[in-house]
Order: sequence, then C-alpha cells, then structure tokens
Amino acid sequence: MENQKSSSSLKAVIAVLAVLLVGSLIYIFKVTSDVKTVQTELKSTMTDKEVVMKDLQELKATYDAAISENTSMSDELIQERDKVVSLMADLNKSKGDVASMSKYKKQFFALQNNMKALMAENEGLKKENVKVTSQRDSTVVVLGESKKYNEALVGQNEELAKTVEKASKLTVLNMQGSAFKVRSSGKQIETDKASRADMLKVSFTIAANQVAKSGDKTYYVQVIDGKNNVLGDKKTVSFGDDTLTYSFMTTVKYENKTVQVTENLPGKDFAKGTYYVNVFDKNEIVSKTSFTLN
Repeated sequence: MENQKSSSSLKAVIAVLAVLLVGSLIYIFKVTSDVKTVQTELKSTMTDKEVVMKDLQELKATYDAAISENTSMSDELIQERDKVVSLMADLNKSKGDVASMSKYKKQFFALQNNMKALMAENEGLKKENVKVTSQRDSTVVVLGESKKYNEALVGQNEELAKTVEKASKLTVLNMQGSAFKVRSSGKQIETDKASRADMLKVSFTIAANQVAKSGDKTYYVQVIDGKNNVLGDKKTVSFGDDTLTYSFMTTVKYENKTVQVTENLPGKDFAKGTYYVNVFDKNEIVSKTSFTLN
C-alpha cells in the first residue's frame, strides 16, 4: 500500500516536471524568436538608412557635376545641393528607427523630384547656349573675312552693317566730322573755312545687334585740332591704369536696332589744319575720322 503511494507521488512529480520543461521550452523558443525578429527589423532599418544615404550621395554628386559647368542656374543648383547635404547630416545623426526613416525617404523623394526638374531646365539652357555660341562663332568668321575687304567696301555700309549686327560687340560705322557756320536764323551751312566755322558736327552710326545687351550706352568723343589741342570740355576719365581726355560724352539708348548719333561742338577761332575725331568705348577706340579746315 505504501509502495503504491510512493509510486503515485513519483509519477505526479514527473508529470509536473514534464509540464514545467515543456513550458520552459516554449518560453525559450518565443524569446529566441522575438530576439531574431528585433534583430531582423534592426538590420532592415539600418539597410534602409544606408540605401537612403547612398541615394543622397548620388543626388549630391549629380548637383556637383551640374554646378561645375557654371551655367546661369548655378545659384539655384547650389541651393538645392545644400539642402541635400543638410539632409545627409541629419540622417547621419539619426538612430535609424522606422518612423524617422519614413520621414527621410519622403524628404529624399521630394529633393529627387526637384533635381529632375532643375536638371531638365539646365539641359535646356545648355542647348540654347550651344546654339548661341555656334551663331556667334559663325558671325566672328564672317566678320574676319569682311575685314579683309574693308577698304573696298567702305561705300557699302549697309551690307557691312548686316554682316556685323550679330557680333557680340557693338560696331560704330559711318564716322563723319565737319564744320558749320550757324546763321542768326539757326540755319547751319557747312564750310571748310576755319575763319567761318563756329560749330563742329560729329556723327556716327551704331549698327543693329541682336546679341548685344540693350540699355544706355556711353561713348567718349575726342576732337583734336590742327595744333594738337583737344577741343570742347577737355575732361579726363580713368579706366584702370589708362586715362582719356575727351571733348564731350554722349549717351545713347540702345535697343538692339541701328542708331544714328549726331553731336555738335560749338567753338570759335578754329585753327587751320587737319582735325582728328576719335570715338571711344571706355578706353578702347571704336571709330575715327578726320577732316581739314583751310
């Protein structure tokens, strides 16, 4: 009877131990599974962080390459590139959790869309610049050939104007200087006599140019008489190390069309001899002529 009791107790203990063992195994399996799940999520999140960082680095490299081309959009490209760099710095400091990675991905896609739009606009500008440069190069070639025959084509100013109108620099044509006697009625009579002259007239033409920048254009006119004296205002202007003494200054409103400029220089007791008229764009002489008073 006692043996039967002991046997029953032993079986009960074994049963309890078996239940505890099974429970322990189930608990250990669950804990192990949870740890693996957390490790997998962490690994996946870190991978996302690395992917986003790589994408941002490629985005920055694209901007760097575009900025190095030094186009008219450089300032806009630099601003967007700086936004990418700032996001990279924030991402580098982040813990890489799921919530923050979702935010960084959204910001990356927004920056990527901006980049695509800017790159498309930049490519359009580059193509336009290539076209303008090609046209300018063609014009320079034509201008160079025209200069070889300039002496024979002096009387064909209209054709010459058509040739140089596309050059990047304004061209001054039809330079003329002459003397006039002004009657009390205001009527002007041209003369070649120094004793009769009381006004000099200087005229020139600025050729049409579709490439040049429009706006006010200032020229300095220098008139030198037969005794090598500069007439008129005799003012001096400096351009770096160069100085220029001029007779008068004229400002022209230039709108890419041909402009006729005429200025009068009053005076008295004009000397006999050859008069030289020079027109300067800053310190560069762009046209000249001469005439004689007897």
